[in-house]
Amino acid sequence: MKSATGNRRSWRALLTAGLFATPFLSCGPTPEEAEVRTLDGVQETVGTTQQEAISWTLGAQYNATKSHITFNVYSSRATRIELYLYQTPYGAEEVAKYALTKNETTKVWTLTLPVSTIQNTHKITGPVYYGYRAWGPNWTYNSGWTKGSSLGFVADVDANGNRFNPNKLLVDPYALEISHDPTNANNTDGTLFASGPSHRLKDSGAKAPKGIVLAPDTTSYGTKPTRALKDDIIYEVHVRGLTQGDSSITSCRGTYAGAAKKAASLAALGVTAVEFLPVQETDNDDNDVNATSTEGDNYWGYMTLNFFAPDRRYACDKSAGGPTKEFKAMVKAFHDNGIKVFIDVVYNHTGEGGAWSSTDKNTYNLISFRGLDNPTYYSLTSDMQNSWDNTGVGGNFNTRNETARNLILHSLKYWKDELGVDGFRFDLASVLGNTCEHGCFNYDKTNAETALNKIWSNLSPRPAGGGTGADLIAEPWAIGGNSYQVGNFPSGWSEWNGKYRDTFRKDQNQMGVEAVTPGDLATRFAGSSDLYGDDGRKPYNSINFMVAHDGMTLKDLYSCNSKNNGQPWPYGPSDGGEDNNHSWDQGGVAADQRKAARNGLAFLMLSAGTPMFTGGDEFLRTQYCNNNVYNLDSSANWLNYSLSTEQAYFKTFTQRLIAFRKAHPALRPANFFSGVDNNNNVMEQMRWFQPSGAVADSAYMGNSGNHALAFRIDGTEFGDPAAAIYVAYNGWQDPVAFSLPWPFAGKRWYRVTDTCNWAEGTNQVASPGTEADVGGEGNNYTVCGRGLIVLIAK
Repeated sequence: MKSATGNRRSWRALLTAGLFATPFLSCGPTPEEAEVRTLDGVQETVGTTQQEAISWTLGAQYNATKSHITFNVYSSRATRIELYLYQTPYGAEEVAKYALTKNETTKVWTLTLPVSTIQNTHKITGPVYYGYRAWGPNWTYNSGWTKGSSLGFVADVDANGNRFNPNKLLVDPYALEISHDPTNANNTDGTLFASGPSHRLKDSGAKAPKGIVLAPDTTSYGTKPTRALKDDIIYEVHVRGLTQGDSSITSCRGTYAGAAKKAASLAALGVTAVEFLPVQETDNDDNDVNATSTEGDNYWGYMTLNFFAPDRRYACDKSAGGPTKEFKAMVKAFHDNGIKVFIDVVYNHTGEGGAWSSTDKNTYNLISFRGLDNPTYYSLTSDMQNSWDNTGVGGNFNTRNETARNLILHSLKYWKDELGVDGFRFDLASVLGNTCEHGCFNYDKTNAETALNKIWSNLSPRPAGGGTGADLIAEPWAIGGNSYQVGNFPSGWSEWNGKYRDTFRKDQNQMGVEAVTPGDLATRFAGSSDLYGDDGRKPYNSINFMVAHDGMTLKDLYSCNSKNNGQPWPYGPSDGGEDNNHSWDQGGVAADQRKAARNGLAFLMLSAGTPMFTGGDEFLRTQYCNNNVYNLDSSANWLNYSLSTEQAYFKTFTQRLIAFRKAHPALRPANFFSGVDNNNNVMEQMRWFQPSGAVADSAYMGNSGNHALAFRIDGTEFGDPAAAIYVAYNGWQDPVAFSLPWPFAGKRWYRVTDTCNWAEGTNQVASPGTEADVGGEGNNYTVCGRGLIVLIAK
């Protein structure tokens, strides 16, 4: 998602030409006999003001002996809910239907069926596929109703925001897998799932996605790493794009199984945490319907249809249960290589999208949440007629509502405790801090009842020093209101630091246009204490990045003067995208473009905080200046591992610089640097220098006309193998001579790397023990225009 101006990526109109919203889009035992499933020791809680715990889990669950299945679904406003059972997931009508019974206290509708009835009476001998139909005040139940009928219809939406429509089969919000996406190769007609005068009588049942009842799975996800976040190197990548273009993988490319085969090579690169773009089920089954067009494509996956189900499209084994098992096996492969698995989660909105038209309150998609309990699951406008939207793609999920909030918590616990995930990056996370249900938006980090604070108090966050728990990372912005909140998330949360990104981009690419002072650079190098130091947070809470999936690649940041999103397939077209990228093509000089990219990578690896880079940046991947490739499920957007000589050099540069960071704890401080001598060795823990060797005082640091800065860290205070580390950055276009400071008694300075063009090659970052002696205190080292050096004292 975009940040600097608070703008999210701009999608196409959600619905065009009648297509689905793209790029997304009583019998048997009593309920008490159903198996109680707990997540992380917490039983299911539903949306009553008393927070009454109920003794069963929402969703469809087998009991302990697998002799019965209990179906539980929440709706506070429905007047009738029916369960529909199917032998096959697509193209056939139901084989059975049952009315559920409502618990008036918990608002949970329930039904328990014997498996023998399902198998013998209904002839369902394979996976159990199911969905719900619901009636309510705006569409009352009539016993004469049949599929496609208008009997009972009152309004598409009533004064209280209800949008019930029994012609739409609904996916269980707690389904652990779903059978297929609403639009797919067999069905590109998204109008089946819409309400409104033109579509309300269309029955979606045969073609709608169904929930799948899964038995408990014993596939191991391995042993979770317990590494502190401050010691991580995060690699953000798309699970399909990681291997779909990798010719060395002969089977299961673009899948969880394919990704598992990259674990060893990513570990060799130095990656310690892989952060996958959304892997929860989204509407992407029709991405390949037309292989030469972006129409209907949803590559990134930021339109979640179900918060529990692993996306079936990314599974090599697409049979029922296959995606869940394969995902866990992938996690184990990464865990076996010491790599954490983070996933990008989207709880701020859903794949049901928003209104089809800004002037039509009636036509919305009903696929799951909206058809079961619209005002519970979505924030609505004050008149309850439309969605309130801080996301730009269809309306806020009602994160203030207890039931919706609990769904988020249980989803997170499921992915963490059952599927093995180590951490989460929360898309447009400001929406999770909303304190208002309907008619307004207000972010408040101090309110204990927000989803943000409930997540922190219920998800066992990982301690700062490492250990068991989950790493929690926020994208700290959304659209409008007070949603831009970089540096203002609750204590303990880590954040994508958009100010880090923008400061270094402006300094590198917009000299004379944007004013950046040495003090600005110093603040970002040192962990952004201005953002995270005031509430007890630490440097590692700053997730430092130069680029992310949403925007230009590292190469394109220094090779493109502006976005170019209108190209033909496979490089486009894509709409939207940030206009102010702070990018520059370095005058068109390819060698200087690579130098600038080396600097960008070096900033990440030399800064206090937690570095993150995007898949392919380690070998200068390009998107050909397209900065909004959300819809490009194409060869141009998958990682290409056929590298040129220069790309191979850059990959080695990345690998060795990562290794240098990992070898030097002084670059990964647990606390913000101090400017005093803490161990009485006559060297400050950290000191800033002018090129002359003089201390960089406030006058120097506050002058945006100064474009060179150096710093020295006392390694002895951190148990570092180097007595000291010295970094000098010349942001000016001409060479600058830096007078080297005191390296420590009896020590000299040795060059680890120089990013300037003369050094480009396999050994641009020296292997340990091969660093070149460049002198002692007072010696001059000339750094080329827009170059950077790293020295160690030994």
